[in-house]
Amino acid sequence: MPADQFAHVRVWVFDLDNTLYTPQVNLFGQMEALMTGFICENLGVDATEAARLRAQYWRDHGTTLSGLMLHHDVDADHFLDAVHRLDLSQLTPDPALRAGIAALRGRKIVYTNGSRGHARQVTRARGIEDLFDAMYGVEDAGYVPKPRAEAFAKVFTLDGVEAAKGAMFEDDVRNLAAPHALGMRTVLVHAEDDAAHVHHQTHDLPGFLSRVV
Repeated sequence: MPADQFAHVRVWVFDLDNTLYTPQVNLFGQMEALMTGFICENLGVDATEAARLRAQYWRDHGTTLSGLMLHHDVDADHFLDAVHRLDLSQLTPDPALRAGIAALRGRKIVYTNGSRGHARQVTRARGIEDLFDAMYGVEDAGYVPKPRAEAFAKVFTLDGVEAAKGAMFEDDVRNLAAPHALGMRTVLVHAEDDAAHVHHQTHDLPGFLSRVV
């Protein structure tokens, strides 16, 4: 039973996008369009090349931003501001998700490869902002993105996370490898993968959380 395997957990770490809401909302579709436009404008390439670079840098570096910083010296804050100007009208409060998170014993944080401001906007739209003790964005990891181990190390040190008493919820299987190596309980949300570093999988986060407490 999930409750037995989470009895030791005292810090609950949630990714944001496609984790605290379903992928069907498709905020990434908006973000990808904004990223492509940003690349066109700042690198002077056409939309086809911009889309190719966006996808390639995400695959190779964990985030498009990381690739742009490495290869083109792009200003990170300028990029994050541009790509998080989103229409959040499809995000609505979720009473079941709120109840599930509220019932968790211990510290609750959000850690996203997006910006801290984006995390606050999304959680506010979902009606859960006040449930979290802290929110961390890629800027808090020195713009080093998940899945790199040093990104988790920076954020977890900043927050004082004791990994052996932690659980990590993520939609990207790559981002669970480092938490697993640190001794965290790992949950893949809204995705499926049989990787050894995934302890649990769910397409129903509120339902899963209700079985944890």
